[in-house]
Amino acid sequence: MIEVVAPGLYSTIQDRGRSGFYALGIPPSGAMDRFAHDAANALVGNSPEAAGIETTFLGPTLRFGAFTVVAVTGADVTVTLDGVRVPLWMSQVVRAGQTLQFGTTRSGARAYLAVRGGVDVPPVMGSRSTYVTSGLGGLQGRALQSGDVLTVGHLLIPGTEPRGGVAVPDDLVPTYPTDLEIRVVPGLCDYRLTPESVRHLYSEPYGVTIESNRTGYRLSGRPLEFVGREAPFGAGADPSNVVNLGYPVGSIQVPSGTELICLLRDAVTGGGYATVGTVISADLDLLAQAKSPDRVRFIPVSVDVALAERSTRAQRLQRITWVATR
Repeated sequence: MIEVVAPGLYSTIQDRGRSGFYALGIPPSGAMDRFAHDAANALVGNSPEAAGIETTFLGPTLRFGAFTVVAVTGADVTVTLDGVRVPLWMSQVVRAGQTLQFGTTRSGARAYLAVRGGVDVPPVMGSRSTYVTSGLGGLQGRALQSGDVLTVGHLLIPGTEPRGGVAVPDDLVPTYPTDLEIRVVPGLCDYRLTPESVRHLYSEPYGVTIESNRTGYRLSGRPLEFVGREAPFGAGADPSNVVNLGYPVGSIQVPSGTELICLLRDAVTGGGYATVGTVISADLDLLAQAKSPDRVRFIPVSVDVALAERSTRAQRLQRITWVATR
């Protein structure tokens, strides 16, 4: 058992998310930075499907009721065990009665705690991830609260033993800069932008605003113009509006050409704004670690590049798993 002494600013139980329910309007949810989440699971010998705790800016204080092994990855944050600082991106033995405490992040926005065996809550639609908007999954469909008690499960990689001191190789530990380059596959509706606005989209920086969360990031910068603001759409028509279409995770809209909105893991699944591009899956992890007033520059890439980067990301995780299980 793990007792939540203090919940932190916004801490939720997340796994890799639920798939197959987009047609019902249910987003995948799951870890915003999936690479950090998966790496933490690998370090403690968990199955990739095991659930952990995602923290935002200020993490929780947790008291452990039994011996276990944990790992913290993601944002650069001070974590202490009974007042003694523990390293990030490395497995750590925790004994019964000890208290793990998170501070505030220095770089990045979200940290991930994996506990050997995973946090055990009832799966909902095949996932333990928390979707707060609809009260699905996690612990009663909400963020953690003081006094909550979490149960540890048994989702382990067969043959692994609990051990501390297993570290992610330095060259695989990501950094979270305040100026980011995020790769985007253009479309589906970028043809509605003027050519000049397309150039602006891929050359001008956009600032992450305080209105950024698991649903989506709002980015401020140079306004974009759409073709045909007066015609052929008719008097008063807004050319950023389209007949409803599906929104992939990472899709970027520009309602009325003002601020960009990048939809993330808890976002709605469809709507009537033109999608001008979609952040590639390999870069969603990096974007999830951005915070106000970080700046983002979008780089257009092809679908082939996006798939190649997804493969590279998978290979990096395989290497971490190999290090953790050898």
